Amino acid sequence: MTKDRIINDSQLKARAQSGWHIFIICAAIVGATIIAYEPVHHNDFTTYDDNIYITENAHVTGSISGRSLLWAFTTQHAGNWHPLTWLSHMLDCELFDLNPLGHHTTSVLIHVANSLLLFWVLKIMTSAAYRSAFVAAVFALHPVHVESVAWAAERKDVLSGLFFFLTIAAYIRYTRRPAVAGYLLVFLLLALGLMAKPMLVTLPFVLLLLDYWPLRRFGNPDQVTQKTASPGPMRRTHPHSTILRLLTEKIPLFALVVISSILTYIVQKHGGAVNDTNSVPMGLRISNAAVSYISYIGKIIYPAKLAVLYPYPRSGLPAWHIAFTAMTLVFITAGVVYLFKRRYLVVGWFWYLGMLVPVLGLIQVGVQAKADRYNYLPSIGILIMITWGLTELVQNFKYRKIPLGISAGLVLVVLILSTRKQVTYWRDSKTLFEHTIAVTRDNYKMHQSLGFVLVSEGNYDAGIDQYHRALEIAGTDPEIHCGLADAFRQSGKLAEAISRYHQAIQLKPDYAQAYNDIGYILISEGKYDEAMADFQKALQIKPDWPPALTGLAQVLLTHRDQNKRDISQATELARRAAELTDYNEPTILDTLGLAYASTGHYEQAIKTANLALEKALAVKDEKMVSLIRNHLGFYEQTMSQQ
Repeated sequence: MTKDRIINDSQLKARAQSGWHIFIICAAIVGATIIAYEPVHHNDFTTYDDNIYITENAHVTGSISGRSLLWAFTTQHAGNWHPLTWLSHMLDCELFDLNPLGHHTTSVLIHVANSLLLFWVLKIMTSAAYRSAFVAAVFALHPVHVESVAWAAERKDVLSGLFFFLTIAAYIRYTRRPAVAGYLLVFLLLALGLMAKPMLVTLPFVLLLLDYWPLRRFGNPDQVTQKTASPGPMRRTHPHSTILRLLTEKIPLFALVVISSILTYIVQKHGGAVNDTNSVPMGLRISNAAVSYISYIGKIIYPAKLAVLYPYPRSGLPAWHIAFTAMTLVFITAGVVYLFKRRYLVVGWFWYLGMLVPVLGLIQVGVQAKADRYNYLPSIGILIMITWGLTELVQNFKYRKIPLGISAGLVLVVLILSTRKQVTYWRDSKTLFEHTIAVTRDNYKMHQSLGFVLVSEGNYDAGIDQYHRALEIAGTDPEIHCGLADAFRQSGKLAEAISRYHQAIQLKPDYAQAYNDIGYILISEGKYDEAMADFQKALQIKPDWPPALTGLAQVLLTHRDQNKRDISQATELARRAAELTDYNEPTILDTLGLAYASTGHYEQAIKTANLALEKALAVKDEKMVSLIRNHLGFYEQTMSQQ
């Protein structure tokens, strides 16, 4: 046997062993993640955005069609433009209807795929299989990521993460075999990721960091110490590459994220998701951003008291807290720059800092001070720093492998148990809100949300009590007054309901929702003229607003004074409301059916009622289903007698 043959056999044997190691690692990550997230299969949808994204969204719950696809790419619903996320929810509804098991399983599987892709791209770039495996395993099992995985409405997190890792994988391939086709694939995958969630606007900067380490596409390779150099196929460098060249290479990617950023801001501003500086002062936003950086790291190291919503502190942030966190950030950044030869520290730290920029609240969207879901991808930077840093610290110890292996195993077991526990808090809305109230302070939004759930269950007194607790914290919030008014309305206390609606209007004179809700109460009391006036006020504030158009149509259809009925105008109002909602809202379609029947067009009324019934069944609105069926039976009976 020749020497070359012996070498080739050794290489083949090494590759086979490596292949088995990789298979075992991947299988372990998959198995551990499934064990950690097994409780999610017992979870229901929540009333915290799941209704907006899925359960009460007729565009999503209906059959996929050309109209629904057009809606996905053109809608500003929920204050975001993320068509791929909408398509993902539509596909789940097509496959599983409104069975939460299917929706949650899809999110878990995407998270598993993300974890495997993270392992793969890190291993390909660094050839450090075990370090890459540990980062991927912690990413897969960390409880801080439960919010992104177990919350059905946060599909955009895991879906954008999938395209994030696919973009990096395509970029690695491009750097090894530069070609126009390879670059176009990177561009396409980034575009798809932005269409799932615009937080990926920082991805071109991440690619620049990867150019620095571990791809090492710029800089003098002689400056890289033996400790930081990575063995394997990615060891070669490009000494003639420059930062300017690498920046120029990414101009199309930067242009894409600029367009996405502008589009996102316009959509969120138009949808009312962007708060002005009066609601959250800019000084508080800046100080909260600094505090959040350190707080997110704390949640990675010690993931306790995780919550779906962290409110801004009522009294602001203490000056010492702001100063301490700012100094800590400066100290860590200075240390990383000083230790620039440990390139993994530079990349990990600026990966973390940079990826959090879009969600730090400098442009405030929503009411949260921070959110665990924002840490889904940024946390990888910290995990890289910790994993590579600890490995380097103990590399000179002779018997390091056994204690390292045991320590890593214990960490992963603790993470599995913690994640399983965290997933159970997402079992249903009531459990989620009660847990969040227990682990946060002055969380008026959660008291408000819990009140809504209790009222919807028929527990009116307990629900009203939760609204009062919310008012004790944020008594000037008109939405809480409006929610309390709705609780009074459902409990039959109509006078108290109208009084609370008027308090909401005093706090917010242009509160169209309050005027609209008063209008519907007045209809039930037979006060048609007053109801008409309130619907008209709502439409003055929000012209062409479907709920108010529908309410006004109902007044014109059912007014006790025959002289004040206007069936023709009512039909036009209902038709306009139906057009604005793409014929997807069962209440509006039912009103349009009544309008057609009032003009004797029973064939159109039956057709419209059937469509309304289909939409009501899709969102499982039992009360609406019963009402529409009664109307449909009347239309069919009347038509048969003609």
